[in-house]
Amino acid sequence: MEEKYLGKILIIDDDEDVLLAAKLLLKKHAQQVIIEKNPKKIPFLLNNDTYDVILLDMNFSKDTTSGKEGFYWLNEIKERDPRAVVILITAFGDVEMAVKALKEGATDFVLKPWQNDKLLATLNTAVKLKRSYNEVDKLRKAKKQLEEDINQPFRDIIGSSSAMKHIYKLVDKVAGTDANVIILGENGTGKELIARAIHQKSLRADNVYVGVDMGAITETLFESELFGHKKGAFTDAHSERIGRFESANGGTLFLDEIGNLSLPLQSKLLAALQNREITKLGDNTPKSIDIRLICATNIPLLEMVEKNEFRQDLLYRINTVEINLPPLRARTEDIPPLVTHFIDMYAKKYRKDVHGIQEGAIEKLQKYPWPGNVRELQHAIERAIIMSEEDELTTMDFFFLSGTTSGSTATDSFNLEEVERSVIEKVLERHNGNISKAAKELGLTRASLYRRLEKYGL
Repeated sequence: MEEKYLGKILIIDDDEDVLLAAKLLLKKHAQQVIIEKNPKKIPFLLNNDTYDVILLDMNFSKDTTSGKEGFYWLNEIKERDPRAVVILITAFGDVEMAVKALKEGATDFVLKPWQNDKLLATLNTAVKLKRSYNEVDKLRKAKKQLEEDINQPFRDIIGSSSAMKHIYKLVDKVAGTDANVIILGENGTGKELIARAIHQKSLRADNVYVGVDMGAITETLFESELFGHKKGAFTDAHSERIGRFESANGGTLFLDEIGNLSLPLQSKLLAALQNREITKLGDNTPKSIDIRLICATNIPLLEMVEKNEFRQDLLYRINTVEINLPPLRARTEDIPPLVTHFIDMYAKKYRKDVHGIQEGAIEKLQKYPWPGNVRELQHAIERAIIMSEEDELTTMDFFFLSGTTSGSTATDSFNLEEVERSVIEKVLERHNGNISKAAKELGLTRASLYRRLEKYGL
């Protein structure tokens, strides 16, 4: 069987013999061949379908030699579909007419009577061009959608509490400047999300954003990672490498966990920031850099400065503007929308039919102190979605959380109810939430255990 590599072909010619000959030849190679002798039907045909290639006669019955009708219908086609691939055919073609046809948007030009092999080759090239147009359009639409998603203000930051509204105002104020920013906050509070939001709302939004986890860079690789190296600069330098500073040139450089840098590395970083230039390992020529710097840490840098563990001049350099992110326990009103977001995310990821959460479970989550903040909540919801066998999450899906509201645990208390609650939680955790096994170990019936679970909101 012949491979149908030509896709869908539309042929418009007022000569029925030409139409039938073309269809007979092309039907072996095209998925579909549509023929039409009346050019006035072109608008209807284009409104109701799409074609990989359109073969269009230059001269119809009203005008057999000048090609004016062909040019008229070519313009009509291109006006409706600028990406249409049109090949003009005529028995009276010459170089001048061919050049004019190409200038007005035709892809190619063939003469009647055609050579079959040449026509097939021309159509094959035209179909490839059409497919490339389609691919470009597809990529352009995907890029546009991605940019719209990425540039949506605070797209990945969920929260409408007063504390978060204050953060949003700070981001809006600082984003349009090139001021260096330091973001402070506990682990899991979303420091990188804020850094990305600043970049996306800045004048550098069209340029690159480069993030670096400073805590993951060793002393020996620091200069290579940040400044780059020339080939042969050290034993394993088999090729030249561009550092993170150079990669972020013109854009934003985000240095996470900057409080983990040793004093010698702090000095090297300070020199690069002060001079606004870097020198690759193995090279003697400095290179100018233009970056917007955003740093983040969960370590109190002022205390480190007092202990001579962090350079004061570096701190002044990096924190023109300081943003303090609140912990999740300080904005518990944001927990319900965060929970909804994570339920939707993980129900889709794990193909689970979970579409909600009981009010008691939400209350339990709002009472928990969340030492790991939003990241811990996210992991808790993911675990609950995986383990759940119901269509909505319940308090039982979060038995692994302590449920306390302070740093102390129930076992530090002499309150009998708190002790009982703590013991039940631990036994449930030991048996992965299995009620029968937990009740047996506790010396209770299933009904008695259920009453206690309801009583304690577990």
